[in-house]
Amino acid sequence: MVTGTSGPTLAARNAVAAVFALNGFCFASWVSRIPDARERLDLSNGQLGLLLLALSVGSLLALPLTGALVNRVGAARVVLIGACVDGVGLVLVALGAGVFEHTAVTAAGLLLYGIGTGTWDVAMNVEGAAVEHELARTIMPRFHAGFSLGTVAGALLGALAAGLHLPMPVHLGAVALFAVCLVGPLVRRFLPRALEEGELPDRSGSALGAWTEPRTLLIGLMVLALALTEGTANDWLAVALVDGYDVEHWVGVAGFALFVTAMTVGRFWGSRLIDRHGRVGVLWSTMLAAGAGLLLIVFGGHPALVVSGILLWGLGASLGFPVGMSAAADDPEHAASRVSVVSTIGYTAFLAGPPLLGFLAEEVGTLRALLVVVVLLVPSAFVVPAARESGRREVRPG
Repeated sequence: MVTGTSGPTLAARNAVAAVFALNGFCFASWVSRIPDARERLDLSNGQLGLLLLALSVGSLLALPLTGALVNRVGAARVVLIGACVDGVGLVLVALGAGVFEHTAVTAAGLLLYGIGTGTWDVAMNVEGAAVEHELARTIMPRFHAGFSLGTVAGALLGALAAGLHLPMPVHLGAVALFAVCLVGPLVRRFLPRALEEGELPDRSGSALGAWTEPRTLLIGLMVLALALTEGTANDWLAVALVDGYDVEHWVGVAGFALFVTAMTVGRFWGSRLIDRHGRVGVLWSTMLAAGAGLLLIVFGGHPALVVSGILLWGLGASLGFPVGMSAAADDPEHAASRVSVVSTIGYTAFLAGPPLLGFLAEEVGTLRALLVVVVLLVPSAFVVPAARESGRREVRPG
């Protein structure tokens, strides 16, 4: 058996963290140019929401199929396939919005990008669960912190690109090339297939059965609300600041960068808090912080209150998705199928929910539309106990 502190496992840990970071970098690079794309395509909020649904549709087409693909060819190959499709989609989006100024071309690019990112996301979470099992300690929040670090870098670079009026094809094309060139070498350091199959024997089996398990579905419902909390900021925070407070585009993007910075801090410290206080108490605290932050952004008015709200929202959104992945993977014999189910539910909310807010924003304004997230956090708090640790693992150093 390969132990938790062995070379291959530590190399896989570092590679998975880097792949998470690259995924976040690509996603934030696109998000940072949403206000520019809306302006170039001359879209209303409702039309922008409809356009963003193309990304969601692409991901939802890929998500149910990714688990079976991982079972067949392994997470490493699936991550690489997803990254390549992701890159092609980014380039097409940039050409559609930045050169042709054609909504249909942009939508086609987002559809392709959604397929790529959905495939990439689920596969890297399955690999992350396998690595966490080998290390025998809570590490999934730190993988997602890697994603957040990538989004910080992508958002900051995007703010700079927007401020300099860098053409979208130049910006997003360079991002796509950079990501694809790095993912190839990284996935070669993932866990060996023999180890994955030996330690997680259900990877070829009970995927459908996991959809009927009450605990798995309750974890999925919790992740659904918390993923929507994060996804709404990704798609709408910059736009809400621009529309609600009449600031420049780069200020809106900087607000998004502040959000992901706070989320990154929460994810880096989250593992320690969970080990000390348990999942349930920590999740309830983060949900309260997210709700309070959203209320400050919507009703605060004063810049200091809005900034405080962004920080609270980022901290509050930091742990829901990674803790859900860890909870789904508590039993290593069924980890892969359960992680796949919870990932699918979470990414459905993450990707499909925020575009639908665009239609509500048409009626009540972008800032007021954010209140939907606060409302949904209330019932989701009642299912948080489903994520309670099923048993303490022996912690290995490393």
